[in-house]
Amino acid sequence: MSSRDVVLGRIRASLAGSAPAVDVPRDYRPALGAAASLDLLVERLADYKAVVHRAAAVAPVVAEIVSGALVVPPGLDLSWVPSSVSALVDDGLPASAIAAADGVLTAAAIAIAETGTIVLDASPDQGRRIISLLPDLHICVLRPAQVVAGVPDAVARLTPGRPLTWISGPSATSDIELNRVEGVHGPRNLHVILLEE
Repeated sequence: MSSRDVVLGRIRASLAGSAPAVDVPRDYRPALGAAASLDLLVERLADYKAVVHRAAAVAPVVAEIVSGALVVPPGLDLSWVPSSVSALVDDGLPASAIAAADGVLTAAAIAIAETGTIVLDASPDQGRRIISLLPDLHICVLRPAQVVAGVPDAVARLTPGRPLTWISGPSATSDIELNRVEGVHGPRNLHVILLEE
């Protein structure tokens, strides 16, 4: 008899004669498909110290945020890159070139209003995970149709098996004394451009 059999035997013996488990009510969560609030998303992103820009076009906002070189994924709409910015298309750029860029410009797969989280799934307009982690600035473009109310809605719309990066504001951590340090595990600055349709 193995240790596993001994442990499971003890658990079964202790549960013998006990009442069956009851169903836990799950009505505290909103139903899938609940309306997403763009204002709530903006509020949550601001709480995380992200800068949100509501705009009809991407390029003018990008021009206000940065000048220099931006890493862009190979499937990104290059009309989003203003003429004042040099686009470094990530066709396998080395980590040193990505880290040396002034920032990165990506699209997103989905955003969650309730948690203020943006999810990237490595689609062609989002690129490899490394490009959203090395530069100090990440500019992410969202469309209103990509915003869902809660995490269950997001999980239902995401493709299982894709490499997911969940972003809730700029990279930050705190020590035991709650001293906040930004930029430890990714970009220190996150700008979100929420397109107005």
